[in-house]
Amino acid sequence: MSPARKEPDTSTYSGRFAVRLRTLREKAGLSHEEVANLLETTETTVYRWEAGLRQPQISDLPNIAEVLKVKVRTLIPDA
Repeated sequence: MSPARKEPDTSTYSGRFAVRLRTLREKAGLSHEEVANLLETTETTVYRWEAGLRQPQISDLPNIAEVLKVKVRTLIPDA
């Protein structure tokens, strides 16, 4: 049984990034596991990004964008 999904606080940058990342992952038709494998990280890390608990390093953004088949700027939420 999966843990209940924590909804990010969209009043924060972290929360907006989390929602954007989850939306793009789902649009790409990828699971947490698939994204984690392609990025050579853990499912827990991807889950934490999408829950707004952590953010990827700026240097990771090009790889995330490539996996999701979007431009890096697409990952960045509006201020």
